[in-house]
Amino acid sequence: MNKKIKSVFVCSECGFESAKWNGICPSCGQGNTMIEELRDSTFQKKFTAPKFDNSQISQVSINNININEETHYSTGFKELDRVFGNGIVKGSISLLGGTPGIGKSTLLLQICKHLDKNLKILYVSGEESKRQIKMRASRLEIKNENLYLMTETNINLVASETEFTHPDLLIIDSIQTMSSPESSSIPGSVSQVKECTNVLLKLSKSLDITIIVVGHVNKDGAIAGPKVLEHMVDCVLYFEGDNQTSHRILRTVKNRHGSTNEIGVFCMDKEGLKEIENPSEMLLAGKPEGVSGICVACIMEGSRPILTEVQGLVTSTNFGNPRRMSTGFDYNRMALILAVLEKRSGYYFSSVDTYINVVGGIKLEEPAADLSVAISLVSSLKDEVIKGDITAFGEIGLSGEIRAVSNAELRVKEAAKLGFKKCIIPYHNLSSFSDEKNYNIKIVGVRTVRQAVEEALN
Repeated sequence: MNKKIKSVFVCSECGFESAKWNGICPSCGQGNTMIEELRDSTFQKKFTAPKFDNSQISQVSINNININEETHYSTGFKELDRVFGNGIVKGSISLLGGTPGIGKSTLLLQICKHLDKNLKILYVSGEESKRQIKMRASRLEIKNENLYLMTETNINLVASETEFTHPDLLIIDSIQTMSSPESSSIPGSVSQVKECTNVLLKLSKSLDITIIVVGHVNKDGAIAGPKVLEHMVDCVLYFEGDNQTSHRILRTVKNRHGSTNEIGVFCMDKEGLKEIENPSEMLLAGKPEGVSGICVACIMEGSRPILTEVQGLVTSTNFGNPRRMSTGFDYNRMALILAVLEKRSGYYFSSVDTYINVVGGIKLEEPAADLSVAISLVSSLKDEVIKGDITAFGEIGLSGEIRAVSNAELRVKEAAKLGFKKCIIPYHNLSSFSDEKNYNIKIVGVRTVRQAVEEALN
């Protein structure tokens, strides 16, 4: 090998560099993350400490900073504005990740369509030609005169053009295609992603430019590149959904300007992405009637209550060990619920196969969904139908008790708005309801899992 070219192993999680390969990264402790990169010493520059004078130092008293001026840009989507935190924050840098074909580029072009026409937008693509972008823009009926296209992969040229034109919004599609001449690594490598993101971060903060960066995801569903990439940006969004269905969920993982629990629900059609303002109606559409093992759960996604259908199926096993499978609900949490149902409530699942499915691609990560899962499993075990106008929520403890959950009033109001007649809630949440007549729904407080099951099946 040429002496000017050396091999370096870089951790894809934290960016730690080592001269030799390690099974476990010495810095972050993650396993099998060391990736080999070739470095050319001719690309390395000798940096000298810059000499600053007093005129270069810019400092201001915190009392003299004006925050009354417009600091948010509305995207034209109420769903997206809520996920960002009342719109895109001026001078912030956001990272948008998702699987190929999920609709990331379509969403960004639609943002350009609905943004204020006085805002100047620079759309930089390293994956598509200008003609390809124009074809998609024509299909979406985008006619913004202040939208400018640039197809370039050299981050230095992008930075120079940004400094010259000074747009209000800069879109990079995608960060894995950008490269810096100062690094000899291939585009998309750990060092290249870090270097390019660092350039964009300096642009955003020094020029007060809003930047949205598209990031590809790996086979594990995480954004490709070093984990430090997510620490450098202000907001990290994941676009989730199945390419076989039209529904898309935009979920925020990190947000310095808003909540990290908000989600936005969209629907993809020939005219692009359309927001769904009431996801509960969409998730409950087509719910079968007269079938056992179906219960409606009410969960909180940020400040929004969402009702979704939980399906449980219990059938006799053909093997020595019964099978357990869960989609949209934590597998270990399901095992805990099954243990509580057997030990505390007298419902035996040790000789049957058990399946849980959450309709619509929603993931039930909140403990308040425990009670709906338990009721659906017992309903399928006994083959007794739960009435379609019943919903339930509550956390299950190891002794079989139902623990109180937050935002009980918001959940009940959402259920009543969608026409549900009965809501089973933890007994300790009853104190937050002054008068049941004000909610137009029957509210039943339960203390144990067995009491909740009997209330749902009777």
